Amino acid sequence: MTPKQQGLMLGSVLFFALCLGAAAMFDSRLDSQWDLWKKTHKKTYQNEVEEVSRRELWEENLMLITKHNLEASMGLHTYELGMNHMGDLTPEEILQSFATFIPPTDIQRAPSPFAGTSSPPAPDTIDWREKGYVTKVKKQGDCGSCWAFSAVGALEGQLFKKTGKLVDLSPQNLVDCSSKNGNLGCKGGWMHKAFQYVMDNQGIDSDASYPYTGQVSQCRYNSRYRAANCSRYYLLPRGDERALKQALATIGPISVTVDSARYGFQFYKRGVYNDAYCTKNINHAVLAVGYGTLNGKDYWLVKNSWGSNWGEEGYILMARNKNDQCGITQYACYPIM
Repeated sequence: MTPKQQGLMLGSVLFFALCLGAAAMFDSRLDSQWDLWKKTHKKTYQNEVEEVSRRELWEENLMLITKHNLEASMGLHTYELGMNHMGDLTPEEILQSFATFIPPTDIQRAPSPFAGTSSPPAPDTIDWREKGYVTKVKKQGDCGSCWAFSAVGALEGQLFKKTGKLVDLSPQNLVDCSSKNGNLGCKGGWMHKAFQYVMDNQGIDSDASYPYTGQVSQCRYNSRYRAANCSRYYLLPRGDERALKQALATIGPISVTVDSARYGFQFYKRGVYNDAYCTKNINHAVLAVGYGTLNGKDYWLVKNSWGSNWGEEGYILMARNKNDQCGITQYACYPIM
């Protein structure tokens, strides 16, 4: 046997030993659940080494979820967690792929109609889904396009308010075409700059004519398929939950951003998400579509873009009147048609 062959054989033996050692650390009782989870979420890995490392992360996350839910059953938490498609990822990977929002530094906040407003009291609860303003939950994939989905959600609500027609608008149109307004495609962007693009472009295409691909491509906007436009946008005052409530009750769905870095957000399943460790360091754009109270806990009803298998069929109830928890008012904005 040549030295090269000996080296290859030794490498194979070491590889097998590493995999065997790692596999020995796994809970064999979870083998069938692991296989079912991979099948459910269409997970494939390049080699056995990668699968071993992902299985390890998955078991760690499963243990964390199980522990949290046990504590929730004893009244220590107001929400439950569940395993989802992010189960084999690290928190850092989730932030890099799914929550790439960076707080804007160049915002010029014009006076908001809801700053210090003396409007009539807003209703105690509202859900714009029930009134036809909200399209189905989408899935952004590993493209950092949450800002685009948040922006089209607000535009869709205003389009319905104006025309009575619910139309899915194109986040891909924004991903591909709004770089001239300062957005960064799959590397992040800002809803107010998305609205500015629609204003400058005098329109945005429908999702049917400009479908989502989850990667940046050449701009293919076609005015023949224009489905909506907007004339201006407003930013709400930071830290003012009363103004956000009033705007939601008056305007419709509002684009907002939150801190999604906590595991409780990533694996949220149901209940009112109240996490004392959630910060105002916003990193993910979503869409507020209502508010209310559940079991004495005030909440914001928020639509995410991580698919309908995440959370409550794609939604999360985020704690309201908790000192702007998770920074939900830090960058709230909406368009006007």
